[in-house]
Amino acid sequence: MIQNNDSCPRCTKNKLVTDGTIGEVFCGSCGFVISDQISDNGSERTFSDSTVNRSRTGDKISLLRHDKGLSTIINPSDKDASGKPLSTSMKASLTQIRKWDSRSQSKDSTDRNLKQAMGELLKIKEKLSLPDSITERAAYIYRKALEKKLTRGRSISGMAAAVLYAACREAGIPRSLNEVSNASNLKRGTLAVNYRALVKELELSMPIPNTVSCIAKIASGATLSEKTKRSAANILKKAEDKGIIAGKDPMGMAAAALYLSCLKTGQNVTQLAIAKAAGMTEVTVRNRCKSLKQVLEK
Repeated sequence: MIQNNDSCPRCTKNKLVTDGTIGEVFCGSCGFVISDQISDNGSERTFSDSTVNRSRTGDKISLLRHDKGLSTIINPSDKDASGKPLSTSMKASLTQIRKWDSRSQSKDSTDRNLKQAMGELLKIKEKLSLPDSITERAAYIYRKALEKKLTRGRSISGMAAAVLYAACREAGIPRSLNEVSNASNLKRGTLAVNYRALVKELELSMPIPNTVSCIAKIASGATLSEKTKRSAANILKKAEDKGIIAGKDPMGMAAAALYLSCLKTGQNVTQLAIAKAAGMTEVTVRNRCKSLKQVLEK
């Protein structure tokens, strides 16, 4: 309850009280009710099982929802406006209404496709620890692919993984094909075919992978020091100036630079540990180290 400074029109005392629970403004002295229909400008009530913080105007519009968050949801609690439980017959009717309301939100094949695809995107996003902005961009690309009918003949999970990988490539986030394929339980070749189809048909402009950005990812998995990471960045910069990075796998070059940096700084880390952190074989790291050594020693 909130006490106002306005005076009561009956007893002329400054004891007006606003009760937001029952929606009334009354006098605290004589009890005269001035208004019984005040509006509540605060946030809407949220349920205990809801993970969404809704404001008065509802949740924000998101491409990650098949309906963009514009549909309504019937209150899951079987209670009336006063908080009393509903009768058995009314509960049965309300359950049927909820069922039809849920079905109406995915009335055609496009909505059902989007509903399943957005769920797949969220699953892969959690496994790869990606930010929300990446999944929003992936959802936008998937909608464009659905308009172009690129999903025909391809699995929904395969296309969802491909658009998420494309969104990571656009944003410069170091996630390899192997990582995305493992997170989505797909073959690497299937993911690569879907990705190439997206880039070709949607005319996506993919930036050149930044090798230096892969250093932090590998160093975090192999628990390397900051000194080692700075030294590896200098090695890659020298290699880039001499033009030996072009056409090479950025993750492999970053792993080789980190191993050479470990030898330089005296940090005791094996090639196997760095290869596992980079998601590649020890032979690949060894071969990239040889090419880096030959050029840097010149």
